[in-house]
Amino acid sequence: MIFRQITHDDLGCASYLIGDDDAGLAAVVDPRLDIDEYLRLARYLGVRIEHVLETHNHADHVSGHGRLVASTGATIHIHREAAPDYDHEAFDDGWELELGSLTVRALHTPGHRPEHTAFALFGTDRGAEPWAVLTGDSLFVGGIARPDLAVDKEDGARGIFRSLRDQLLALPDTCEVWPGHLGGSLCGGPGMDLKVSSTIGYERAHQPLLHIDDEDEFVRRATDGLGPQPPNFGAIVATNRGQLVRGGGYADPLTPRQLEQHQREGALVVDVRTELQFDDAHTPASVCITALRAGFGSKLAWLADHDQPVVIVGRDDEEARRAIGLAASVGVTNVAGFLAGGMTSWREDQRPVQRTPRMTVAELHERWEGSDPPQVLDVREDDEWRNGHIPGAVHRPYHDIDAIPPGIDPERPVAVICASGQRAAVAASLMRRHGARDVIHVVDGGVPRWGREGWPLERTG
Repeated sequence: MIFRQITHDDLGCASYLIGDDDAGLAAVVDPRLDIDEYLRLARYLGVRIEHVLETHNHADHVSGHGRLVASTGATIHIHREAAPDYDHEAFDDGWELELGSLTVRALHTPGHRPEHTAFALFGTDRGAEPWAVLTGDSLFVGGIARPDLAVDKEDGARGIFRSLRDQLLALPDTCEVWPGHLGGSLCGGPGMDLKVSSTIGYERAHQPLLHIDDEDEFVRRATDGLGPQPPNFGAIVATNRGQLVRGGGYADPLTPRQLEQHQREGALVVDVRTELQFDDAHTPASVCITALRAGFGSKLAWLADHDQPVVIVGRDDEEARRAIGLAASVGVTNVAGFLAGGMTSWREDQRPVQRTPRMTVAELHERWEGSDPPQVLDVREDDEWRNGHIPGAVHRPYHDIDAIPPGIDPERPVAVICASGQRAAVAASLMRRHGARDVIHVVDGGVPRWGREGWPLERTG
């Protein structure tokens, strides 16, 4: 039997290659856009990828099902309620697919989306009960799925409650749980774990939401404090439901002069190097979103307008091309090019650069208590702000900075802070792009560190 989990670390997604090497058959479940690893594994294991199984129409990443069909001729299977435009075989609850000694059974688990389906796995040499379940975006390690991405949040939460009780929690305690997302994904809540798998029994015992028997109470708890939805979720669903996407991320190399021309024509220049490299020197009016840490694609999707071209600046060509592939995974394909040779070529061409000064949390506190304190812009999410913020700070989540926020004087110094320094780097670059003259990036921690030092915090709500 074949069972391999393949993760997309930037988006926190997990996909699976399953099958039987004796029968020479395999299927891919919830494929990511980059399909090279599936093809490599299939060749290594000596199997043919004849099936693609989708748990649902994904909203957070572009599926690789079209590329797999083009490369292997596989058949796509998805629940009838998904109603995609591409050629597929629709199934209903209880449908089964045999892959040699491995049997896959569909468990319709609506809630996250109406068509959502989990897949229980049975083996002829493992007894009559399922030994594992691919839960997709229903049950995660340490959490459950968001209920608000396709339907009214209360309707979605009620669907998840019933799917958990009637389908997933009815499985044996020993049944392994292999989710479609890991910690960091936008499809789940803050309780999601980076652990790659669990069991039904462990999740039943340790997830507080799974202890709630009252449906109304479950709905209240599941919908309380939901974070904002990235604006491209609908566009990604439309892509995944539409005609098969068979291309990957590609863009042309650009000289510094071409980059400036694209910028004059309205392109968004995104610097994907580390935050500190960006602070030290960057092209004017560019936005800092490092591709070297998880979440690049999600942050880019927040900020990139669908009709606005994007130009990538990396440390070198390889880093830029990798970022372009990550961008394609979240449906950002309007990429005009990348700076050939990276930032080094810009400096060699003697083009102007901007710099962003840095300040530690301790240095901010010292200046905050002084006679001429800087303005403080807190760019965390609403729930983080309510749980504690620096007195006198202005609040605007980083992804909502489309102008200078009310309460901020663009002519005076403004220190931008988050929880760690990463979102603050993005926000600081946006503030500079929108005309703030003296922007300071707060590093080496953020508001949580301020609180741990015992310095004043205000709470709201």
